[in-house]
Amino acid sequence: MSTAKVAITMEVNLLKQVDRLVASRVYPNRSRAIQDAVADKLQRMDRGRLARECAKLDRTFEQAMAEEGIGAEVGQWPEY
Repeated sequence: MSTAKVAITMEVNLLKQVDRLVASRVYPNRSRAIQDAVADKLQRMDRGRLARECAKLDRTFEQAMAEEGIGAEVGQWPEY
């Protein structure tokens, strides 16, 4: 995967926490610590979005659609 260099501004206390993680060898450097934090945040946001979209589904309707689809296809399944 390719990388790009960026400049960021962050609170001093937050940077100190990152530096403690680097000093204790949890991360090899600041870049890796920040990269992992951003990736984790983005994944959490995606999971939250998926949960919100799933909450919009009508369970009864989805169950009926699934059962209808299965019933129509069972005769087409190969016998093992």
